[in-house]
Amino acid sequence: MTMFVPPKNQGIEMWDGSRTGVHGAIDVFGADEAMESAKFNIKVRDIVKNYQDIYIDLPPRTNLLSAENVTKNFNRARGIAFLQSLSWFRKMSDFLDRLALHRYFTGLNDQANEIKPLSRIVQNLRIIKSTSEIKLMRQAGEITGKAFIETMRYTKPGLLEHDLYAKIDFECRTRGAEYLAYVPVVAGGPNALTMHYVSNNMPLRNGDMVLMDAGGEYHGYACDITRTWPVNGKFTGPQRELYEVVLKVNRECIKLCTEKHGISLNGIHDLSLKLMNEELAQLGFRLSEGELDRTLYPHHVGHYLGLDVHDTPDLDRSRKLKKGMVVTIEPGLYVPFKNEYPEQYQGIGIRIEDNVLVGETEPIILSVTAPKEVVDIQYCMANLEGWD
Repeated sequence: MTMFVPPKNQGIEMWDGSRTGVHGAIDVFGADEAMESAKFNIKVRDIVKNYQDIYIDLPPRTNLLSAENVTKNFNRARGIAFLQSLSWFRKMSDFLDRLALHRYFTGLNDQANEIKPLSRIVQNLRIIKSTSEIKLMRQAGEITGKAFIETMRYTKPGLLEHDLYAKIDFECRTRGAEYLAYVPVVAGGPNALTMHYVSNNMPLRNGDMVLMDAGGEYHGYACDITRTWPVNGKFTGPQRELYEVVLKVNRECIKLCTEKHGISLNGIHDLSLKLMNEELAQLGFRLSEGELDRTLYPHHVGHYLGLDVHDTPDLDRSRKLKKGMVVTIEPGLYVPFKNEYPEQYQGIGIRIEDNVLVGETEPIILSVTAPKEVVDIQYCMANLEGWD
């Protein structure tokens, strides 16, 4: 392993903190070779001469222009001049980015090097978690789950949504999370009808529920939990009825997160729609074909989780789940204020999201610490002694 690191610099370190430097990269991090970062471009030029295939992902900005159009309208010399005229190209310091863009836009076909995409290869390595990764993700789930407990206990009418934002952030950090993995959703009452509501600035009203989608990040690994609970600590009848529907779907979908079942996230999503339709029919909902996933439950049941919240995004959710994958299971219901839906459920938004480690025959819920059963939530919010 070769590491390129900033050199020791007493003046800079006085302001920004100590650096390991070249020697530290070898002594502390076990690098086989270490160089100052300024030598990266020179070293890479020497390396790529010896290899035909170079794996790198093109910067997203290359999508703004078509390689076909550029090569059609510019010969090689003019194409290079065209590239050099772009200020954002000139500013790119990374040699590999320059090389990839050069080949992409000018259509060069040198046999010396061939640019190949890297992301899918890396994502296929990332999708199955190692034992060490699972340990970190367990801890992220434990930290976030306990933070949810304290945030539920803290909740009361009159607080603002951003008070709960501050509370979950504080509780995650004091338990070891470096920071939150993403901007949380803290949606009181009908604000929960908006999937990615992040204004988080409205008062919490007595009789409403609050939906919180939040997760701590622990040593680079994200947690992603959603819970919905009553602001005053007690579910109303309609709130509980709708909540139990989502909870049942959540439980049934989690059971399928095993390699033995031979199912994909897309397959689990299809099942969640079927179950949701059946349960809602018992509550008096009369839904037309496709209405559930268009209006009341318009998002997917889950995604892959890891170093990113939406991890390995290029890998399709149609692949069968394998032992060692970590996924979210997050069914939801969001009932708008429309006459075609039972009045008592209008304005209620509920999502229950867990982080699940796919096992061979049994799933492991990494977010199990966060209460989700109705009785557990109400006991937790009542601060009953010995509940946790």
